[in-house]
Amino acid sequence: MKINLKSGAGELLFGMKEKDVKAVYGEPDRQFKDDDKNIIYLYNDKKLRLTFYQDEDFRLGYIIISNPSSELFGSKIIGEAWEKIEDLCNQNGIKDFEKESFDTVDNYFNEDNWIIFNVEYDEVIKIELGAIINRDDEFDWKFKP
Repeated sequence: MKINLKSGAGELLFGMKEKDVKAVYGEPDRQFKDDDKNIIYLYNDKKLRLTFYQDEDFRLGYIIISNPSSELFGSKIIGEAWEKIEDLCNQNGIKDFEKESFDTVDNYFNEDNWIIFNVEYDEVIKIELGAIINRDDEFDWKFKP
């Protein structure tokens, strides 16, 4: 699954509604609401978690990927050493990361692209992508129905 910075991943675009995602991937393996009443879809075979924001008319606003075939800039990400991925990002203009540590996991966040690399034991284990907020303080939805 190709990560498309600021837009989504694979065939998914930020701003899709549930029906649009189901048209691409079918019914999720699991569906539930979080504490904020957002709708969460889990696709086990794709190792994908999708969040549809309740306060944004249930548009797709957040994607979490742990699929080993995930790619960024043509390179595999999951299972790779953080140093290698950080270098790949730097070569492609993504240079500023904020680091936060939780127990054994380090999160490397780049706000301009709203991407978080979850790293454990020096290997990327998960990628989190969020929809971008524009200058008007609104989501920059990429999906145009």
